[in-house]
Amino acid sequence: MQIKRGSLLLMLIDMAIVILGSFSSIYIRFEGNVPPHYYGILIQHLPVIVLLRLGVFYGSGLYHRLWRYASITDLISIVSAVTVSTAIITVYLIFINAGLPKSFHVLTWTFSIAFIGSSRLAIRVYYHIRHKAEVEKGSLSKVLIVGAGDAGAMIAREIQSRFHDTKKIIGFIDDSKNKLDQRLLGVKVLGTRDNIKEIVKQNRVNEIIIAMPSVEGSIVREIINNCKETKCEIKTVPGIYEIIDGKISVNQLRTIDVEDLLRRDPVQLDLERISGYLRGKSVLVTGAGGSIGSEICRQVAQMGPASIVLLGKGENSIYEIHRELANKYPQIKLAPVIADVRDKARINGVFAKLQPQVVFHAAAHKHVPLMEAQPIEAVRNNVFGTKTVAEAADRVNSEVFVMISTDKAVNPTSAMGATKRVAELVVQNMSNISTTKFVAVRFGNVLGSRGSVVPLFKKQIANGGPVTVTHPEMRRYFMTIPEATQLVLQAGSMAQGGEVFVLDMGEPVKIVDLANDIIELSGFVPNKDIEIKFTGLRPGEKLFEELLTAEEGTSSTKHEKIFKANLKIVNEEKLQRGLVGLQSASSSDDIYILLEKLVPTYQSMRKKQKDKDVRNIHYKTVNQQDVSLVQRFSEN
Repeated sequence: MQIKRGSLLLMLIDMAIVILGSFSSIYIRFEGNVPPHYYGILIQHLPVIVLLRLGVFYGSGLYHRLWRYASITDLISIVSAVTVSTAIITVYLIFINAGLPKSFHVLTWTFSIAFIGSSRLAIRVYYHIRHKAEVEKGSLSKVLIVGAGDAGAMIAREIQSRFHDTKKIIGFIDDSKNKLDQRLLGVKVLGTRDNIKEIVKQNRVNEIIIAMPSVEGSIVREIINNCKETKCEIKTVPGIYEIIDGKISVNQLRTIDVEDLLRRDPVQLDLERISGYLRGKSVLVTGAGGSIGSEICRQVAQMGPASIVLLGKGENSIYEIHRELANKYPQIKLAPVIADVRDKARINGVFAKLQPQVVFHAAAHKHVPLMEAQPIEAVRNNVFGTKTVAEAADRVNSEVFVMISTDKAVNPTSAMGATKRVAELVVQNMSNISTTKFVAVRFGNVLGSRGSVVPLFKKQIANGGPVTVTHPEMRRYFMTIPEATQLVLQAGSMAQGGEVFVLDMGEPVKIVDLANDIIELSGFVPNKDIEIKFTGLRPGEKLFEELLTAEEGTSSTKHEKIFKANLKIVNEEKLQRGLVGLQSASSSDDIYILLEKLVPTYQSMRKKQKDKDVRNIHYKTVNQQDVSLVQRFSEN
């Protein structure tokens, strides 16, 4: 067994302390007039006393601690080790009838604790003085922690225990007046966020850590604005949606990102209710390789399903999410399926074989300008793809079917938005004729998703600009992918059938403000280093997205961030006529006409063209042959 040099030195010190404590105990017991034979007895048994004492100390781990960070826990360990060793030594001396006075044992216990505790404290004091000297020399990074709560305490403890050689905590910042001038882990709360610049200047701070994982983005934005002129390195702990295991470490710190500026209050989930309809079930996710679909798979996997069917038409993305889940959740049966939701025979075969009990339908075409140029693809994928998957779920008696919808389905100005509204109608109508609980969940843009404006802006900045924004007044709702997904799972647990749930998206964000923030976070000055260029609205786009029409309104649910749209009852006959027409439509104009009839609030490009007389549009009347087609369409 190899003993480290530091541990060996401590053992020698403790040996000296045990000897000194033993003689001091005899000396104090007899008030300096020690009978000579007691020294003889003590010297005779001292080797055994030393061996027993050090043996217990070693077994208690006192030589395997970093005493430069000694704490109350370490003091308790010293008391425990001394007590146990004293008890063993007492039994030994009594058993051999050594003849030492009983008070000797109490005194040696006291002296041992005092001397050994003092030696360990001396080690900590030495390193503290040396550490302070290194700070004064400027060899350590001076850190200011914003947030004197649980996250701040964990970060401070991590720095003190593991990063003492490179970082020194100067103090905390917190807006709570009750915490001002108080100490947390020996570090003082120096002021509020309004005092950051002054504190940084006075203490020559190098690094600022924002340890407020659940605070909303507007506060993070204000803190960052206060830090901009300090030239400090700014980092933050992960947001509440990134912290899965509840632990925070310095290794998880990262630079501020746009997600932090748009951060919202954390979602309170009824996990018992969510896991209640997912645990032990077979779950199928369409579009499982996409940004939303893959996150649904991750969140579902945490709820303990029996199996997850990962369905998508992109083999690489399905391969990636399958490999990720297989490594993390080996106990869950995973079935990667390459299939197109428009392929009825293939989808029916998958459902018949795998019998999913819960279905999340995330597969859809979502890019507005692209779908505006080819609306027939939006119809095939968004409308008939949804219809195919919904009918397959009904055929195998799935319990719950959740369709992912969009705010662009409200008062749509694009073919994509109109097709998503028709898909909602399909889902609502299926609920009227099926035992499966069919629902749709409607929300806005998600940060980091494919096609999102954020990665586009970052790429444009990396290329030197310009950053392109369609209009100075364009606004959008934003939500993080994990938050949106968690609320989707929660909404699924509330399904009764036929609902269109609407998620609380908070306040809309001006896209030009978002562009400015991303440019500044990248270390540049907007319109100086990186130009912001306005390009004008693209086909199908509108300045403001809406989550509800004025006619709809909402009803509250049991969850504060989930509402139910008060939609009109679906006219099944009108829906079926429209679907038949869409299935046979071959031109974009025909598709626009049919979508306008199915979605009266749809303001298509065709409507806006002045050279067409919309009053002469004739909506095709379904003849008897079409009725038969509708019936066959429904039966199949």
